[in-house]
Amino acid sequence: MDDTSDTNPLKQDFSHFNADMLHTVLELVSDGIWDWNANTGFVYRNPGWYEMLGYHRHTLENSVFTWESVIHPEDYPQVMKRFDDYIHRRAPYYQVEYRCRKKDGSYLWIEDRGYVIARNADGSVARMVGAHRDIHSRKCSLEQLERRNQSLEALVAERTRELSRVNRQLQLQLDENRSLAERDALTLVANRYRLEKVLLEESARAQRFRLPLALIAIDVDDFKPINDQHGHGVGDQTLVQLAECLESCVRPGDLLARWGGDEFMLVLPKTSLKAAKALAQSIRQALSNRPHTGGFKITVSLGVAERRMDESPADLMARADQALYRAKAAGKDGVSE
Repeated sequence: MDDTSDTNPLKQDFSHFNADMLHTVLELVSDGIWDWNANTGFVYRNPGWYEMLGYHRHTLENSVFTWESVIHPEDYPQVMKRFDDYIHRRAPYYQVEYRCRKKDGSYLWIEDRGYVIARNADGSVARMVGAHRDIHSRKCSLEQLERRNQSLEALVAERTRELSRVNRQLQLQLDENRSLAERDALTLVANRYRLEKVLLEESARAQRFRLPLALIAIDVDDFKPINDQHGHGVGDQTLVQLAECLESCVRPGDLLARWGGDEFMLVLPKTSLKAAKALAQSIRQALSNRPHTGGFKITVSLGVAERRMDESPADLMARADQALYRAKAAGKDGVSE
């Protein structure tokens, strides 16, 4: 409310009351009413103000220091800022909620509102009246509601974190199951299902972007005698060692898979026939230099094929397999195309 206007209804009304008459009226009001004479420093507080804070009537000093002394220390800065902003006309009204200390030491939430009803010639406050209203029940209810909301938010956040954790675990389990479903149980390289899936994808990519794609078929030479003479346990170990050697030779982006039995396939995206033959030779050489347990030497035959335009994955695999048989027929431990 603008207290500077001469037509201010409050100013006009209060100007007809002398202090004694006003205070007599205020004695009958239940809310905490105060009347500050800024020129003398005298502050009148009605009985309702004292009763609200648990004091006997008119037992405290009639000055602004009484008011300052009962404001909660945490609320004091904001109360003074609101008060100063209003009396210096930086704010259109004075209204603030804060805690007041009662006689028993507890604190009561109140709403404080005040109006300047007279100013001195220099613009400073001459007289100001206001009211303290008990809002403790409402404030406590709001605080309880806020605490419940915070508890609910914390519970929701905890449940969300738990669901997120469970979802991550489920995703990890799904990823692991998918990996197990696409991995050879013995050698741990990709299995036949994974091979066919990747070869189909890479063939489509090679067709779409006119990229080279090569395939190497690999088979252990004379694997049956190893099983017959040394047992299937040694045969399995031989395949595991072979897979380890092959994996050490492949490049990022290549796929090594066990086709079945003692045969492996190597999918080489963006690789020409010449590069694939060079890689096949390096694999053969790496295997010949690798020590093997069991007192026997392991060699492999390798068939290399580069995808032709519009060629299906099945036809590419068939040509790589035919190249492998040619390597076998040529004496084994070699590379053929």
